[in-house]
Amino acid sequence: MTHNESHLRSSEFLTDVVIGMTDGLTVPFALAAGLSGAVNSNDIVITAGIAEIVAGCIAMGLGGYLAGKTEQEHYRSELKREYDEVERVPEREIAEVKEIFADYGIDEPGQNLIVTQLAKNKDKWVQFMMKFELGLEEPNANRARNSALTIGFSYFLGGLLPLTAYFFTATPKEGLFVSALVTTICLFVFGYFKSKMTGQNRWSGALKVTGIGLVAAAAAYFVAVGFEKLF
Repeated sequence: MTHNESHLRSSEFLTDVVIGMTDGLTVPFALAAGLSGAVNSNDIVITAGIAEIVAGCIAMGLGGYLAGKTEQEHYRSELKREYDEVERVPEREIAEVKEIFADYGIDEPGQNLIVTQLAKNKDKWVQFMMKFELGLEEPNANRARNSALTIGFSYFLGGLLPLTAYFFTATPKEGLFVSALVTTICLFVFGYFKSKMTGQNRWSGALKVTGIGLVAAAAAYFVAVGFEKLF
């Protein structure tokens, strides 16, 4: 595996973990917070929370699988189109190659030399056009499966963290307090390391992720309390 391929795979994995963990930490926490404002039993919160985590895990995993399959199908479609164009309109494809190298400051004699060598191998020519004209890298053959498993597991793990507090507390209100504390720490740590790995400002990234999670939970809680008072 080349350095570029390794970097691409790790970027895909990181993206899937971020998607799964962000939703996993936020959605079940918001649900548990909402239920804590409306019910008096931890069992109800736990049962509903587990049901949501399982459903969310499956839904997120399927979403990742379909996204991976769509990416593969799009690449294959564009690959077929490039092969057809190299066969039918090679002059236009040659002109496009020259335009690409002209943007890099290569003079016309240099462009002609490169095009002559590149056109000798149709597969390499098409690969070049896919990467530099369309900006497409060939997806990993297992991308759809890996994405589904990574997103689904990350969601499941993230969802369990805010729910565990309700196993060890007497009332939903107590559970919400502990859950909010645990989830706030987890969101902040996750946001910090996510921002560090993606090259963003670590502290602002951590605060942003934490803020989104807490706002969602607070909104769910107060809506539930409001409905309880109305009905």
